[in-house]
Amino acid sequence: MLSDPLTKMAISATVHCLTGCAIGEVAGMVVGTATGMSNAAMFALSIALAFLFGYTLTSLPLLRSGMSLRQVVPLALAADTLSIATMEIVDNAVVALIPGALDASLASWLFWGSMAVSLVIAFVAAVPVNRLLIGRGKGHAVMHDHH
Repeated sequence: MLSDPLTKMAISATVHCLTGCAIGEVAGMVVGTATGMSNAAMFALSIALAFLFGYTLTSLPLLRSGMSLRQVVPLALAADTLSIATMEIVDNAVVALIPGALDASLASWLFWGSMAVSLVIAFVAAVPVNRLLIGRGKGHAVMHDHH
């Protein structure tokens, strides 16, 4: 199955999406932990930043190619929304389920380890979502006409 071209494309799309998600997720958790935010506020910040960075990483190459923001926004939303949402649901659920992770300090292996484990699990959960979307001509498949 890993040699299947559709699966390879889904893995590539998920890696791309994971990059933005991870940047936003980690930034949100670090800021939330450092400032003593409530868990709900920290999750909200992490999710918002994950979407922001995910959409930004998708949009920048398109904007640099000369496309207008008006053209880019619908493409970024179509390409990344379901993938980012899947990763964020799974990622935050895993962190919440790891005992002590939400109370761990920034200097703790538990903090960083739970982040790493949750992102790996979120990646695994998002690959089939992206594979399904690409197979139906949606998700990152909409980007291929613009590369």
